[in-house]
Amino acid sequence: MQFGIFSVSDITTDPTNGRAPSEAERVKAIVAIAKKAEEVGLDVFALGEHHNPPFVSSSPTTTLGYIAGQTTTLHLSTATTLITTNDPVKIAEDYAMLQHLSGGRVDLMMGRGNTGPVYPWFGQDIRTGIELAVENYALLRRLWREDVVDWSGKFRTPLEGFTSTPRPLDGVAPFVWHGSIRSPEIAEQAAFYGDGFFHNHIFWPKEHTQRMVEFYRRRFEHHGHGTADQAIVGLGGQVFMRGNSQDAVREFRPYFDNAPVYGHGPSLEDFSRETPLTVGSPQQVIERTLGFRDYVGDYQRQLFLIDHAGLPLKTVLEQLDLLGEEVVPVLRREFAALKPAHVPDAPTHASLVAAAQTQPREVTAS
Repeated sequence: MQFGIFSVSDITTDPTNGRAPSEAERVKAIVAIAKKAEEVGLDVFALGEHHNPPFVSSSPTTTLGYIAGQTTTLHLSTATTLITTNDPVKIAEDYAMLQHLSGGRVDLMMGRGNTGPVYPWFGQDIRTGIELAVENYALLRRLWREDVVDWSGKFRTPLEGFTSTPRPLDGVAPFVWHGSIRSPEIAEQAAFYGDGFFHNHIFWPKEHTQRMVEFYRRRFEHHGHGTADQAIVGLGGQVFMRGNSQDAVREFRPYFDNAPVYGHGPSLEDFSRETPLTVGSPQQVIERTLGFRDYVGDYQRQLFLIDHAGLPLKTVLEQLDLLGEEVVPVLRREFAALKPAHVPDAPTHASLVAAAQTQPREVTAS
């Protein structure tokens, strides 16, 4: 099982001192956080894509390429790649390039995003979001899997004899996760192609996550990719830790209360009870995270959000130390002991290359 962190790259005022980092400071902090994630033994760093304040990550491939050059084992991913407002041709090119630069240490998570104004900024209509996600991803798959593509559709100009460059590393496309909080159509898309399904798992109660993952698993099996329990599932989650729970709650409360997403709403206690947010000791994080398996089954990737809501870099790095030293080693051991042999690990470039050598190449009719 893969363990890591994801960042949405928000620039938020620290409520304890009234200071917000500059864009330059936040970008440098993201790089420092990623490097620290590798240092403490985590597997994955994922970065979101946003094109509006208060977020700074408008070009995740640029940042991830820079991080790739300063790391050796860290797997790089996205917390969202906007399949709706990005041209699939540019996605194909950018992520194939990142594959080469990172030596295959890359995958990506497709999503529609949750910011309505972004659509018209890029010439699209939010009312066609699902259609865009379906059509654009179908084209993206062909661009990675076919050397020459002839294509026409509803949302972009046709392609005639087009070759996307560079070609995917070793002839194998990056693995794709489809991320969604509430859209079963996206879970169906992931299941149809046999791709991974990633549930944000932050804002909703566990019953909602359970329904979404169960739907994806059933459809994965229906489409002939394996049994339901072999479907590739990832979960998000947010944690904040200190040595004892009282200190964690006291320190995190002002950040929670003023967070741009969930602040000024339910209390920290209510939100923690009704969603997977875990604020407490490392042992409480271990127990809560192990409990996710009870309602989603065996899964392949767990990513934690730890740098949201204005938390200072020093505090985030301390959270990474706790994850690497006290939490993840226990989770690795416990999840590995529970996982049946027939449930696959998270795909990597090496495993995808090995699988491609034993399977006929996918062909899509023009």
